[in-house]
Amino acid sequence: MPWQVLKSALGMATNGARAALDQLWGVLGVKCTPAQSRIAFTIAVITLAAKMSKADGVASEVEAEAFDQVYVVPDDEHDNVKRLFQLASQDVAGYETYARQIASHLEHEPELKTSVLECLFHIACADGILHPAENDFLAEVARIFGFTATEFQSIRRCYVRDPDGPYETLGLAADATDAELKRRYHELVKRHHPDALVSKGVPPEFLVAAEKRLAAITAAYEIIQTERGRRAKRALETGA
Repeated sequence: MPWQVLKSALGMATNGARAALDQLWGVLGVKCTPAQSRIAFTIAVITLAAKMSKADGVASEVEAEAFDQVYVVPDDEHDNVKRLFQLASQDVAGYETYARQIASHLEHEPELKTSVLECLFHIACADGILHPAENDFLAEVARIFGFTATEFQSIRRCYVRDPDGPYETLGLAADATDAELKRRYHELVKRHHPDALVSKGVPPEFLVAAEKRLAAITAAYEIIQTERGRRAKRALETGA
C-alpha cells in the first residue's frame, strides 16, 4: 500500500493544511492502481471523519480517539494518520468532495457505504451528544451516498434515542404486524452480522460500528416485543 503518498503530502504541512489536502485530492481525483485506490479511499475516509468532528465547531480529543477505535491502520503509519486527522479537522470546508469520492468508490458496495456512515455516527456521538450541525453534516453525507431519508433515520436511531426509535431503527411503521416485525428483524440481523459483512468485503476496521448497529437492532426488536407482550397481556386482563 503506497503510504508514501500520505507521507509526501504531510510533508507539505508547513505550507498549511490546505496545501497538504490539495495534494491528497490530486491523488483522489485521478485513476490509479488498486493499491493506490485503497489508499485514496483510506485518505478520503480519514479526512471526512476529521471534518465531521469539526462540524459542531470543536474537534475534540474524544472524537479523535473514537476514530482510532473504528479505523485501524498499520502501527508504523499511526502518526501520519493522526497528523492528517488533525489537519483535516481544522475546518469542514470541502467535505462534500470527499463524501462524493467515497460514494463513487463504493458505488456497488452498499454495505460498506453503510459502514462508513456508521463510523461517522460513532465519532459524532463519542462525546454523548449529537449536535444539530453534526446531524446536518451526516444527513448530507447520507444523501450523497444515496441513502433515503428513512434509511438515514434507521442508522441514526442506533446512536440517538428518540421516543419512536425502536420502529425507525428497524425501518418499520408502528402498525407493522408481528410477522412483518419478525421477518424484518431476521433480515437486518443477517445483513449486518459481522461475518456476513466480512464475506462481502467490508474491512475489519468497520466492524466495531457494525457490531454496535447489530446490538441496537436486537435491542429495538426486544423493546417492541416486550411492549407488544405487555399490550397483549393488558388486553386479556381487560377482555378487550
